[in-house]
Amino acid sequence: MTDVATPTQTHASADDKAQLQQLRQEVRAFLRAQLDAGSFAPAPDNWMSGFDPAFSAELGRRGWLGMTMPERYGGHGRSLLERFVVTEELLAHGAPVAAHWIADRQMAPGILANGTEEQKQRYLPGIASGELFFAIGMSEPDAGSDLAAVRTKAIAETDGSWTISGTKVWTTGAHVAHAMVLLARTDGDHGDRHTGLSQLVVDLDHPDIEVRPLKSIDGGQHFNEVVFHDARVGPDALLGRRGEGWAQVMSELAFERSGPERYLSTMPLLRAWAEQLRHTGATARQRGVLGALTAQAWALRRMSLAVTTELAAGRKPDVLAAIVKDLGSTFEGDVLEAIRACADVEPRRAGGDPFARLLAAATLHTPAFTLRGGTNEILRGIVARGMGLR
Repeated sequence: MTDVATPTQTHASADDKAQLQQLRQEVRAFLRAQLDAGSFAPAPDNWMSGFDPAFSAELGRRGWLGMTMPERYGGHGRSLLERFVVTEELLAHGAPVAAHWIADRQMAPGILANGTEEQKQRYLPGIASGELFFAIGMSEPDAGSDLAAVRTKAIAETDGSWTISGTKVWTTGAHVAHAMVLLARTDGDHGDRHTGLSQLVVDLDHPDIEVRPLKSIDGGQHFNEVVFHDARVGPDALLGRRGEGWAQVMSELAFERSGPERYLSTMPLLRAWAEQLRHTGATARQRGVLGALTAQAWALRRMSLAVTTELAAGRKPDVLAAIVKDLGSTFEGDVLEAIRACADVEPRRAGGDPFARLLAAATLHTPAFTLRGGTNEILRGIVARGMGLR
């Protein structure tokens, strides 16, 4: 991404701006070195499908994971804006960050906000080092975007332990994750909607937890079905307060829905196309399309930064995050369709040039963009309610 002042930078000191610029240049230099060494090939949607534990561990060694976490938990006490800079560069370059993504983006803030001291000490240092990976246990076969309809149950036993039964589906990375933050019903039944839900932190290396792969259209395994066969976990699994799971999840979703990954999944394709046009020359139509897509990306970037500012201030920008996710995931698909219409290249999964392979990968991944993290229809309902329209 080009270096310009951001909304939060506008009021920053000259020293702060220089520090952010230096950080951006450090990340870019690292990524250029990795690309030159052939450590990874840029790919669309690599924050979801590019699982590379060694790459994640290297980011941890460089202090680029757990950036906003306190130092006592292995973090680095840096700002959300500094984290945004690192995240933006990784995504724009199509780096393979899927291994640590969910843990660093969403689970760390949730554990920090709601976890016990024991949970923080147990999980956060591993997240910051890029060596402990998490999955999210939310969606179910009959409760996808309608999250309040979850049926998975966690029954409290007399000794304080929990017995979990139910199924989670579309669980990204569960086959390689070490742990999961699970949303389950601890009280009432599924008809109670928002009440009676709780979160639990569950280690996935458990004899009564079964992970079944769900193959994507490209043959990859990113999603899974996770079945809890009356899995018994200890009293220390409860995350936060019993019955407060809905409120806790809603706070976490602002981190999930508003980040730059919600509009940069196809940015490696857009960058590659721009580079191709720079070498081959562009028609007036191609220049117009490229300019329009770039302008949309910048608008979404500023919206995402606005959410970052709200989060940094301790507020809960649920509605704004839903808007960013809705518009951003739509934009990601628009990038693909615009380039397919303008570029005289046939997508090829094998052979061909790197751009043809990028185009093929984006074509296969894009259908999921407006589904994951809440369908656009559900998100628009959140926006309408937040604006008092329904």
